[in-house]
Amino acid sequence: MIFRSRFPDLRIPDVSLTEYVFEHVAAFLDQAAMIEGPTGRTVTYRALLELTGRVSAALTARGFVKGSTLCIYSPNLPEYAAVFFGVARLGAINTTANPLYGAAELAKQLTDSGATIVVTVPPLAEKAREAAATVGAEVVVFGEAPGCTSFAAFLASGSTEGAGAIAMSGAASAAATAADIRLPTRPIDSANDTVALPYSSGTTGLPKGVMLTHRNIVANLAQCDFVDPSEPGDHTVGVLPFFHIYGMVVILCMMLRRGATVVTLPQFDLATYLRLNSQYRCRTAYLVPPIALALAKHPMVEQFDLSSLELVNSGAAPLGAELELAVEKRIGCLTKQGYGMTEASPVTHFTPNERENVRHGSCGIVIANTQVRILDLESGKELGVGERGELLIRGPQIMKGYLNNAEATAQAIDADGWLHTGDVGYADADGFFFIVDRLKEFIKYKAYQVAPAELEAVLLTHPAVADAAVIPKADTEAGEIPKAFVVKRAEVSAAEIMAFVAERVAPYKKVREVEFIEKVPKSASGKILRRELIAMERART
Repeated sequence: MIFRSRFPDLRIPDVSLTEYVFEHVAAFLDQAAMIEGPTGRTVTYRALLELTGRVSAALTARGFVKGSTLCIYSPNLPEYAAVFFGVARLGAINTTANPLYGAAELAKQLTDSGATIVVTVPPLAEKAREAAATVGAEVVVFGEAPGCTSFAAFLASGSTEGAGAIAMSGAASAAATAADIRLPTRPIDSANDTVALPYSSGTTGLPKGVMLTHRNIVANLAQCDFVDPSEPGDHTVGVLPFFHIYGMVVILCMMLRRGATVVTLPQFDLATYLRLNSQYRCRTAYLVPPIALALAKHPMVEQFDLSSLELVNSGAAPLGAELELAVEKRIGCLTKQGYGMTEASPVTHFTPNERENVRHGSCGIVIANTQVRILDLESGKELGVGERGELLIRGPQIMKGYLNNAEATAQAIDADGWLHTGDVGYADADGFFFIVDRLKEFIKYKAYQVAPAELEAVLLTHPAVADAAVIPKADTEAGEIPKAFVVKRAEVSAAEIMAFVAERVAPYKKVREVEFIEKVPKSASGKILRRELIAMERART
Protein backbone atom coordinates (compact mmCIF):
# COMPACT_ATOMS: atom_id res chain seq x y z
CA MET A 1 0.00 0.00 0.00
CA ILE A 2 0.98 3.63 -0.38
CA PHE A 3 0.93 5.68 2.82
CA ARG A 4 -0.24 9.22 2.12
CA SER A 5 -0.26 12.37 4.19
CA ARG A 6 -3.32 13.25 6.22
CA PHE A 7 -2.74 16.84 5.08
CA PRO A 8 -4.10 18.10 1.74
CA ASP A 9 -1.62 18.72 -1.06
CA LEU A 10 -0.11 22.19 -1.15
CA ARG A 11 0.59 24.40 -4.13
CA ILE A 12 4.36 24.73 -4.33
CA PRO A 13 5.23 28.25 -5.55
CA ASP A 14 7.47 28.50 -8.60
CA VAL A 15 9.97 30.91 -7.06
CA SER A 16 13.65 30.99 -6.15
CA LEU A 17 14.81 30.08 -2.64
CA THR A 18 15.90 33.59 -1.63
CA GLU A 19 12.57 34.98 -2.85
CA TYR A 20 10.64 32.48 -0.78
CA VAL A 21 12.65 32.77 2.44
CA PHE A 22 12.39 36.57 2.45
CA GLU A 23 8.87 36.80 1.03
CA HIS A 24 7.47 38.64 4.07
CA VAL A 25 10.64 40.42 5.20
CA ALA A 26 9.35 43.97 4.68
CA ALA A 27 7.17 43.47 7.77
CA PHE A 28 10.11 42.87 10.12
CA LEU A 29 13.15 44.62 8.60
CA ASP A 30 14.30 46.05 11.91
CA GLN A 31 13.96 42.82 13.86
CA ALA A 32 17.10 40.80 14.64
CA ALA A 33 17.67 38.12 12.00
CA MET A 34 20.91 36.70 13.40
CA ILE A 35 22.71 37.06 16.71
CA GLU A 36 26.25 35.78 17.14
CA GLY A 37 25.82 33.74 20.32
CA PRO A 38 29.30 34.04 21.87
CA THR A 39 29.51 37.84 21.38
CA GLY A 40 25.91 39.07 21.17
CA ARG A 41 26.60 40.84 17.86
CA THR A 42 23.24 41.43 16.18
CA VAL A 43 22.39 41.58 12.47
CA THR A 44 18.91 42.87 11.60
CA TYR A 45 16.93 41.66 8.61
CA ARG A 46 17.64 45.02 6.97
CA ALA A 47 21.40 44.55 7.46
CA LEU A 48 21.25 40.91 6.37
CA LEU A 49 19.54 41.85 3.12
CA GLU A 50 22.08 44.58 2.47
CA LEU A 51 24.94 42.17 3.10
CA THR A 52 23.31 39.54 0.88
CA GLY A 53 23.12 42.06 -1.94
CA ARG A 54 26.77 43.02 -1.50
CA VAL A 55 27.81 39.36 -1.62
CA SER A 56 25.91 38.96 -4.90
CA ALA A 57 27.62 42.05 -6.31
CA ALA A 58 31.10 40.89 -5.27
CA LEU A 59 30.54 37.49 -6.85
CA THR A 60 29.26 39.09 -10.03
CA ALA A 61 32.41 41.20 -10.20
CA ARG A 62 34.41 37.96 -10.04
CA GLY A 63 32.60 36.53 -13.02
CA PHE A 64 30.26 34.29 -11.04
CA VAL A 65 27.45 33.16 -13.34
CA LYS A 66 24.44 30.93 -13.09
CA GLY A 67 25.70 27.44 -12.20
CA SER A 68 28.99 28.63 -10.65
CA THR A 69 29.81 26.99 -7.31
CA LEU A 70 31.02 28.47 -4.02
CA CYS A 71 32.05 26.40 -1.01
CA ILE A 72 31.22 27.56 2.52
CA TYR A 73 33.72 25.96 4.90
CA SER A 74 32.80 27.63 8.15
CA PRO A 75 31.12 27.14 11.52
CA ASN A 76 27.83 28.90 12.16
CA LEU A 77 27.96 32.70 12.25
CA PRO A 78 25.66 35.46 10.93
CA GLU A 79 27.60 36.05 7.69
CA TYR A 80 26.98 32.41 6.69
CA ALA A 81 23.40 33.37 5.82
CA ALA A 82 24.43 36.35 3.69
CA VAL A 83 26.83 34.25 1.63
CA PHE A 84 24.37 31.39 1.25
CA PHE A 85 21.52 33.59 0.02
CA GLY A 86 23.82 35.87 -1.96
CA VAL A 87 24.97 32.85 -3.95
CA ALA A 88 21.41 31.53 -4.32
CA ARG A 89 20.19 34.88 -5.64
CA LEU A 90 22.60 34.61 -8.58
CA GLY A 91 21.33 31.20 -9.61
CA ALA A 92 24.70 29.86 -8.41
CA ILE A 93 25.35 26.84 -6.18
CA ASN A 94 26.31 26.58 -2.50
CA THR A 95 28.32 23.52 -1.60
CA THR A 96 28.62 23.38 2.18
CA ALA A 97 31.59 21.64 3.80
CA ASN A 98 32.03 20.34 7.32
CA PRO A 99 34.41 22.69 9.20
CA LEU A 100 35.92 19.60 10.85
CA TYR A 101 37.24 18.43 7.48
CA GLY A 102 40.97 18.26 6.96
CA ALA A 103 42.59 19.72 3.85
CA ALA A 104 42.50 16.43 1.92
CA GLU A 105 38.80 15.88 2.63
CA LEU A 106 37.95 19.45 1.64
CA ALA A 107 40.03 19.14 -1.54
CA LYS A 108 37.95 16.13 -2.62
CA GLN A 109 34.75 18.12 -2.25
CA LEU A 110 36.17 21.14 -4.08
CA THR A 111 37.32 18.94 -6.94
CA ASP A 112 34.03 17.10 -7.26
CA SER A 113 31.81 20.17 -6.88
CA GLY A 114 33.85 22.45 -9.13
CA ALA A 115 33.91 25.23 -6.53
CA THR A 116 36.02 28.25 -7.49
CA ILE A 117 35.70 30.19 -4.22
CA VAL A 118 36.02 28.95 -0.64
CA VAL A 119 34.65 31.08 2.20
CA THR A 120 36.04 30.27 5.63
CA VAL A 121 37.18 31.61 9.02
CA PRO A 122 40.74 32.43 10.17
CA PRO A 123 41.29 29.23 12.22
CA LEU A 124 40.51 27.15 9.11
CA ALA A 125 42.31 29.36 6.60
CA GLU A 126 45.46 27.24 6.35
CA LYS A 127 43.51 24.08 5.58
CA ALA A 128 41.31 26.00 3.15
CA ARG A 129 44.33 27.39 1.30
CA GLU A 130 45.93 23.95 1.05
CA ALA A 131 42.73 22.45 -0.35
CA ALA A 132 41.97 25.41 -2.62
CA ALA A 133 45.43 25.21 -4.16
CA THR A 134 44.55 21.81 -5.64
CA VAL A 135 41.80 23.37 -7.78
CA GLY A 136 43.00 26.97 -8.09
CA ALA A 137 40.15 28.39 -5.98
CA GLU A 138 40.20 31.74 -4.20
CA VAL A 139 39.93 31.70 -0.40
CA VAL A 140 37.83 34.43 1.23
CA VAL A 141 38.01 34.66 5.01
CA PHE A 142 35.61 36.22 7.52
CA GLY A 143 38.27 38.47 9.04
CA GLU A 144 41.86 38.26 7.86
CA ALA A 145 44.40 35.49 7.29
CA PRO A 146 47.67 35.26 5.31
CA GLY A 147 47.24 34.39 1.66
CA CYS A 148 43.46 34.93 1.75
CA THR A 149 41.10 37.67 0.62
CA SER A 150 39.49 39.36 3.61
CA PHE A 151 35.69 39.43 3.60
CA ALA A 152 35.82 43.23 3.75
CA ALA A 153 38.00 43.39 0.62
CA PHE A 154 35.77 40.85 -1.07
CA LEU A 155 32.68 42.99 -0.44
CA ALA A 156 34.46 46.16 -1.52
CA SER A 157 35.27 44.60 -4.89
CA GLY A 158 31.61 44.55 -5.94
CA SER A 159 29.79 47.54 -7.36
CA THR A 160 26.61 48.75 -5.69
CA GLU A 161 24.84 48.21 -9.00
CA GLY A 162 23.16 44.81 -8.83
CA ALA A 163 23.48 44.68 -5.06
CA GLY A 164 20.03 46.16 -4.59
CA ALA A 165 19.32 49.60 -3.23
CA ILE A 166 21.09 50.09 0.08
CA ALA A 167 19.47 53.21 1.51
CA MET A 168 16.19 52.47 3.28
CA SER A 169 14.07 55.37 4.38
CA GLY A 170 10.33 55.14 4.78
CA ALA A 171 8.09 52.09 4.64
CA ALA A 172 7.57 52.18 0.88
CA SER A 173 11.28 52.48 0.18
CA ALA A 174 12.09 49.73 2.65
CA ALA A 175 9.55 47.39 1.11
CA ALA A 176 10.82 48.09 -2.39
CA THR A 177 14.41 47.54 -1.36
CA ALA A 178 13.55 44.29 0.40
CA ALA A 179 11.86 43.08 -2.77
CA ASP A 180 14.86 44.08 -4.91
CA ILE A 181 17.37 42.17 -2.83
CA ARG A 182 15.38 38.99 -2.39
CA LEU A 183 14.71 38.68 -6.12
CA PRO A 184 17.13 36.72 -8.31
CA THR A 185 19.48 38.76 -10.48
CA ARG A 186 19.00 36.30 -13.34
CA PRO A 187 16.06 34.09 -14.39
CA ILE A 188 16.02 30.93 -12.29
CA ASP A 189 14.40 27.65 -13.32
CA SER A 190 13.34 26.62 -9.83
CA ALA A 191 12.58 23.01 -10.78
CA ASN A 192 15.96 22.34 -12.40
CA ASP A 193 18.54 24.83 -11.11
CA THR A 194 20.61 23.51 -8.20
CA VAL A 195 20.92 25.89 -5.26
CA ALA A 196 22.52 23.67 -2.60
CA LEU A 197 25.06 20.87 -2.92
CA PRO A 198 25.57 19.26 0.50
CA TYR A 199 27.47 15.98 0.56
CA SER A 200 25.96 12.73 1.79
CA SER A 201 26.99 9.09 1.76
CA GLY A 202 23.44 8.21 0.78
CA THR A 203 22.63 4.55 1.32
CA THR A 204 26.12 3.34 0.48
CA GLY A 205 29.67 4.30 -0.41
CA LEU A 206 31.62 7.53 -0.24
CA PRO A 207 30.15 11.04 0.13
CA LYS A 208 28.32 12.30 -2.97
CA GLY A 209 27.09 15.76 -3.92
CA VAL A 210 23.31 15.95 -3.42
CA MET A 211 21.81 18.29 -6.01
CA LEU A 212 18.93 20.17 -4.37
CA THR A 213 17.01 22.58 -6.57
CA HIS A 214 15.30 25.80 -5.52
CA ARG A 215 11.98 23.97 -5.84
CA ASN A 216 13.17 21.07 -3.65
CA ILE A 217 13.93 23.33 -0.69
CA VAL A 218 11.02 25.73 -1.28
CA ALA A 219 8.70 22.71 -1.36
CA ASN A 220 10.11 21.38 1.91
CA LEU A 221 9.73 24.76 3.60
CA ALA A 222 6.10 24.93 2.46
CA GLN A 223 5.51 21.34 3.61
CA CYS A 224 6.97 22.09 7.05
CA ASP A 225 5.15 25.37 7.59
CA PHE A 226 2.97 23.82 10.29
CA VAL A 227 5.75 22.37 12.41
CA ASP A 228 7.07 25.53 14.05
CA PRO A 229 5.10 28.26 15.85
CA SER A 230 7.87 30.90 15.75
CA GLU A 231 7.04 34.52 14.92
CA PRO A 232 9.06 37.75 14.63
CA GLY A 233 10.63 38.37 18.03
CA ASP A 234 11.02 34.66 18.84
CA HIS A 235 14.48 33.08 19.08
CA THR A 236 16.07 29.70 18.55
CA VAL A 237 19.69 28.62 19.00
CA GLY A 238 21.37 27.61 15.75
CA VAL A 239 23.38 24.80 17.32
CA LEU A 240 22.99 22.44 14.36
CA PRO A 241 25.67 23.19 11.76
CA PHE A 242 24.43 25.06 8.70
CA PHE A 243 26.55 22.88 6.42
CA HIS A 244 24.26 19.97 7.39
CA ILE A 245 20.88 19.80 5.67
CA TYR A 246 19.00 19.86 9.00
CA GLY A 247 20.60 23.11 10.15
CA MET A 248 20.56 24.58 6.64
CA VAL A 249 16.84 24.15 5.95
CA VAL A 250 15.04 23.67 9.27
CA ILE A 251 16.92 26.38 11.17
CA LEU A 252 18.53 28.80 8.72
CA CYS A 253 15.86 28.88 6.00
CA MET A 254 12.71 28.11 7.98
CA MET A 255 13.40 30.46 10.88
CA LEU A 256 14.33 33.38 8.63
CA ARG A 257 11.19 32.85 6.57
CA ARG A 258 9.17 33.12 9.77
CA GLY A 259 10.91 36.34 10.82
CA ALA A 260 12.39 34.73 13.94
CA THR A 261 15.92 35.25 15.24
CA VAL A 262 18.65 32.63 14.89
CA VAL A 263 21.28 32.74 17.64
CA THR A 264 24.38 31.19 16.11
CA LEU A 265 26.66 28.82 17.98
CA PRO A 266 29.92 27.93 16.16
CA GLN A 267 30.40 24.68 18.06
CA PHE A 268 28.40 22.82 20.65
CA ASP A 269 29.20 23.54 24.27
CA LEU A 270 26.50 22.52 26.74
CA ALA A 271 26.95 25.43 29.13
CA THR A 272 26.86 28.00 26.29
CA TYR A 273 23.91 26.28 24.64
CA LEU A 274 21.91 26.30 27.86
CA ARG A 275 22.87 29.91 28.62
CA LEU A 276 21.75 31.13 25.18
CA ASN A 277 18.42 29.32 25.44
CA SER A 278 17.86 30.93 28.81
CA GLN A 279 19.19 34.39 27.89
CA TYR A 280 17.11 34.75 24.73
CA ARG A 281 14.04 33.00 26.13
CA CYS A 282 14.01 30.62 23.19
CA ARG A 283 10.67 29.15 22.21
CA THR A 284 11.82 26.16 20.16
CA ALA A 285 14.89 23.94 20.21
CA TYR A 286 16.04 21.92 17.20
CA LEU A 287 18.63 19.36 18.21
CA VAL A 288 20.01 15.85 17.76
CA PRO A 289 19.89 12.84 20.14
CA PRO A 290 23.24 13.50 21.90
CA ILE A 291 21.99 16.95 22.95
CA ALA A 292 18.65 15.45 23.99
CA LEU A 293 20.60 13.00 26.15
CA ALA A 294 22.39 15.89 27.85
CA LEU A 295 19.08 17.71 28.46
CA ALA A 296 17.69 14.56 30.07
CA LYS A 297 20.62 13.60 32.26
CA HIS A 298 23.30 16.27 32.73
CA PRO A 299 23.21 18.00 36.14
CA MET A 300 24.19 21.34 34.56
CA VAL A 301 20.68 21.68 33.10
CA GLU A 302 19.31 22.52 36.55
CA GLN A 303 21.37 25.73 36.62
CA PHE A 304 19.45 27.36 33.75
CA ASP A 305 15.90 28.60 33.28
CA LEU A 306 14.50 26.84 30.21
CA SER A 307 10.86 27.55 31.02
CA SER A 308 10.35 29.53 27.79
CA LEU A 309 10.82 26.41 25.65
CA GLU A 310 7.57 25.15 24.16
CA LEU A 311 8.95 22.56 21.74
CA VAL A 312 12.00 20.34 21.58
CA ASN A 313 12.41 18.75 18.16
CA SER A 314 14.99 16.03 17.54
CA GLY A 315 16.18 14.73 14.19
CA ALA A 316 19.12 13.34 12.18
CA ALA A 317 18.98 10.00 14.07
CA PRO A 318 16.26 8.06 15.90
CA LEU A 319 15.41 9.07 19.45
CA GLY A 320 14.08 6.39 21.81
CA ALA A 321 10.71 6.85 23.49
CA GLU A 322 12.25 6.70 26.98
CA LEU A 323 14.71 9.48 26.20
CA GLU A 324 11.96 11.62 24.64
CA LEU A 325 9.87 11.25 27.78
CA ALA A 326 12.87 12.00 30.02
CA VAL A 327 13.54 15.29 28.20
CA GLU A 328 9.87 16.25 28.31
CA LYS A 329 9.61 15.53 32.03
CA ARG A 330 12.77 17.45 32.91
CA ILE A 331 12.32 20.49 30.64
CA GLY A 332 8.56 20.60 30.90
CA CYS A 333 7.81 21.06 27.21
CA LEU A 334 6.57 18.97 24.32
CA THR A 335 9.38 16.77 23.01
CA LYS A 336 9.09 15.03 19.65
CA GLN A 337 10.99 14.12 16.52
CA GLY A 338 10.93 14.03 12.76
CA TYR A 339 12.57 12.07 9.97
CA GLY A 340 14.31 12.91 6.76
CA MET A 341 17.55 12.72 4.85
CA THR A 342 19.77 15.00 2.82
CA GLU A 343 18.34 13.56 -0.41
CA ALA A 344 14.86 14.73 0.70
CA SER A 345 15.76 18.37 1.47
CA PRO A 346 15.45 16.92 4.29
CA VAL A 347 12.01 16.42 5.91
CA THR A 348 9.55 13.66 4.98
CA HIS A 349 7.94 12.97 8.37
CA PHE A 350 7.21 15.28 11.29
CA THR A 351 5.25 15.11 14.51
CA PRO A 352 2.42 17.68 14.85
CA ASN A 353 2.57 20.15 17.69
CA GLU A 354 -0.59 18.98 19.45
CA ARG A 355 0.26 16.77 22.39
CA GLU A 356 -2.49 14.32 21.54
CA ASN A 357 -0.76 13.73 18.18
CA VAL A 358 2.57 12.74 19.68
CA ARG A 359 3.62 9.09 19.79
CA HIS A 360 6.89 8.92 21.70
CA GLY A 361 9.52 6.98 19.81
CA SER A 362 7.80 7.75 16.51
CA CYS A 363 9.30 10.02 13.86
CA GLY A 364 5.81 11.27 13.09
CA ILE A 365 3.44 11.25 10.15
CA VAL A 366 3.98 11.82 6.44
CA ILE A 367 4.08 15.52 5.53
CA ALA A 368 1.98 17.06 2.74
CA ASN A 369 2.62 16.21 -0.94
CA THR A 370 4.57 13.12 0.12
CA GLN A 371 3.97 9.40 -0.36
CA VAL A 372 5.65 6.44 1.37
CA ARG A 373 5.87 2.76 0.54
CA ILE A 374 7.36 -0.02 2.68
CA LEU A 375 9.03 -2.94 0.91
CA ASP A 376 9.97 -6.36 2.27
CA LEU A 377 13.74 -6.60 2.66
CA GLU A 378 13.99 -9.99 0.95
CA SER A 379 11.22 -10.20 -1.64
CA GLY A 380 10.64 -6.51 -2.39
CA LYS A 381 6.92 -7.09 -1.81
CA GLU A 382 4.89 -4.05 -0.81
CA LEU A 383 3.92 -4.15 2.87
CA GLY A 384 1.13 -2.66 4.96
CA VAL A 385 0.39 -1.42 8.48
CA GLY A 386 2.61 -2.87 11.18
CA GLU A 387 4.94 -4.63 8.75
CA ARG A 388 8.65 -3.81 8.77
CA GLY A 389 10.58 -3.05 5.63
CA GLU A 390 12.59 -0.44 3.75
CA LEU A 391 10.99 3.00 3.39
CA LEU A 392 10.60 4.42 -0.12
CA ILE A 393 9.58 8.07 -0.44
CA ARG A 394 8.26 10.21 -3.27
CA GLY A 395 7.53 13.95 -3.26
CA PRO A 396 8.62 17.37 -4.60
CA GLN A 397 11.40 17.59 -2.00
CA ILE A 398 13.32 14.61 -3.41
CA MET A 399 16.70 15.57 -4.87
CA LYS A 400 17.50 16.09 -8.52
CA GLY A 401 20.23 13.45 -8.17
CA TYR A 402 23.87 12.96 -7.22
CA LEU A 403 26.37 15.23 -8.94
CA ASN A 404 28.49 13.46 -11.59
CA ASN A 405 27.15 10.08 -10.50
CA ALA A 406 24.33 8.76 -12.66
CA GLU A 407 24.85 5.21 -11.41
CA ALA A 408 24.39 6.14 -7.74
CA THR A 409 21.39 8.30 -8.67
CA ALA A 410 19.73 5.38 -10.47
CA GLN A 411 20.35 3.16 -7.45
CA ALA A 412 18.80 5.72 -5.09
CA ILE A 413 15.79 6.86 -7.16
CA ASP A 414 13.91 4.31 -9.25
CA ALA A 415 12.17 4.88 -12.58
CA ASP A 416 8.92 5.85 -10.84
CA GLY A 417 10.60 8.53 -8.73
CA TRP A 418 10.74 6.61 -5.44
CA LEU A 419 13.75 7.37 -3.23
CA HIS A 420 15.06 4.19 -1.59
CA THR A 421 16.04 5.39 1.87
CA GLY A 422 17.87 2.31 3.18
CA ASP A 423 16.04 2.81 6.48
CA VAL A 424 13.86 0.08 7.96
CA GLY A 425 10.63 0.98 9.68
CA TYR A 426 6.89 0.48 9.98
CA ALA A 427 3.71 2.49 10.31
CA ASP A 428 1.00 1.97 12.91
CA ALA A 429 -2.73 2.04 12.17
CA ASP A 430 -2.86 5.82 12.67
CA GLY A 431 -0.06 6.52 10.19
CA PHE A 432 2.73 7.17 12.73
CA PHE A 433 6.08 5.87 11.53
CA PHE A 434 8.80 4.20 13.57
CA ILE A 435 12.40 3.73 12.35
CA VAL A 436 13.85 0.50 13.73
CA ASP A 437 17.00 -0.27 11.75
CA ARG A 438 19.14 0.81 8.86
CA LEU A 439 20.30 -0.85 5.69
CA LYS A 440 22.69 1.99 5.01
CA GLU A 441 26.35 1.39 5.46
CA PHE A 442 27.23 4.74 6.98
CA ILE A 443 27.69 5.31 10.69
CA LYS A 444 25.88 8.08 12.58
CA TYR A 445 28.38 9.48 15.09
CA LYS A 446 26.59 12.29 16.99
CA ALA A 447 24.43 12.76 13.86
CA TYR A 448 27.51 13.12 11.59
CA GLN A 449 27.72 10.67 8.72
CA VAL A 450 30.82 8.49 8.63
CA ALA A 451 31.35 6.29 5.57
CA PRO A 452 32.85 2.89 6.46
CA ALA A 453 34.42 2.64 2.99
CA GLU A 454 36.38 5.82 3.62
CA LEU A 455 37.82 4.54 6.90
CA GLU A 456 38.56 1.15 5.39
CA ALA A 457 40.54 2.84 2.65
CA VAL A 458 42.62 4.68 5.27
CA LEU A 459 43.15 1.52 7.33
CA LEU A 460 44.43 -0.39 4.32
CA THR A 461 47.23 2.16 3.88
CA HIS A 462 48.75 1.07 7.21
CA PRO A 463 51.66 -1.28 6.46
CA ALA A 464 50.62 -3.70 9.22
CA VAL A 465 47.00 -4.03 8.05
CA ALA A 466 46.15 -6.81 5.59
CA ASP A 467 42.40 -6.25 5.48
CA ALA A 468 39.77 -4.29 7.36
CA ALA A 469 36.06 -3.68 7.75
CA VAL A 470 34.32 -0.90 9.68
CA ILE A 471 30.86 -1.08 11.24
CA PRO A 472 28.70 1.02 13.56
CA LYS A 473 28.76 0.04 17.21
CA ALA A 474 26.02 1.29 19.52
CA ASP A 475 27.17 3.93 22.00
CA THR A 476 25.10 5.67 24.68
CA GLU A 477 26.62 9.12 24.21
CA ALA A 478 27.38 9.24 20.47
CA GLY A 479 24.62 6.99 19.16
CA GLU A 480 27.13 5.00 17.14
CA ILE A 481 30.92 4.83 16.95
CA PRO A 482 33.11 3.46 14.15
CA LYS A 483 34.53 0.07 15.09
CA ALA A 484 37.19 -1.54 12.91
CA PHE A 485 37.75 -5.25 12.41
CA VAL A 486 41.34 -5.65 11.30
CA VAL A 487 43.33 -8.52 9.82
CA LYS A 488 46.98 -8.00 10.76
CA ARG A 489 49.82 -8.28 8.30
CA ALA A 490 52.43 -7.59 11.01
CA GLU A 491 52.39 -6.94 14.73
CA VAL A 492 50.51 -3.77 15.62
CA SER A 493 48.39 -2.59 18.54
CA ALA A 494 44.84 -1.29 18.47
CA ALA A 495 46.04 2.05 19.87
CA GLU A 496 48.57 2.42 17.05
CA ILE A 497 45.88 1.80 14.44
CA MET A 498 43.46 4.26 15.99
CA ALA A 499 46.17 6.93 16.19
CA PHE A 500 47.08 6.29 12.54
CA VAL A 501 43.51 6.87 11.38
CA ALA A 502 43.02 9.88 13.67
CA GLU A 503 45.91 11.69 11.98
CA ARG A 504 44.20 11.35 8.59
CA VAL A 505 40.51 12.09 9.12
CA ALA A 506 38.22 14.63 10.76
CA PRO A 507 37.80 14.11 14.54
CA TYR A 508 34.26 12.71 14.29
CA LYS A 509 35.43 10.04 11.83
CA LYS A 510 38.05 8.53 14.14
CA VAL A 511 37.96 4.78 14.72
CA ARG A 512 37.02 4.39 18.40
CA GLU A 513 37.52 0.64 18.76
CA VAL A 514 39.58 -2.05 17.02
CA GLU A 515 39.14 -5.81 17.07
CA PHE A 516 41.59 -8.16 15.39
CA ILE A 517 40.12 -11.02 13.38
CA GLU A 518 41.45 -13.76 11.11
CA LYS A 519 39.36 -12.93 8.05
CA VAL A 520 36.92 -10.24 6.90
CA PRO A 521 33.67 -11.88 5.70
CA LYS A 522 33.00 -11.15 2.02
CA SER A 523 30.57 -12.16 -0.70
CA ALA A 524 31.55 -14.03 -3.84
CA SER A 525 31.91 -10.69 -5.61
CA GLY A 526 34.29 -9.43 -2.92
CA LYS A 527 31.85 -7.11 -1.16
CA ILE A 528 32.40 -6.85 2.59
CA LEU A 529 29.52 -8.49 4.47
CA ARG A 530 29.23 -5.81 7.13
CA ARG A 531 25.83 -7.07 8.25
CA GLU A 532 27.46 -10.30 9.47
CA LEU A 533 29.88 -8.30 11.60
CA ILE A 534 27.05 -6.08 12.84
CA ALA A 535 24.98 -9.13 13.80
CA MET A 536 27.97 -10.62 15.63
CA GLU A 537 28.54 -7.37 17.51
CA ARG A 538 24.88 -7.03 18.49
CA ALA A 539 24.74 -10.65 19.66
CA ARG A 540 27.45 -9.88 22.20
CA THR A 541 25.39 -7.09 23.78
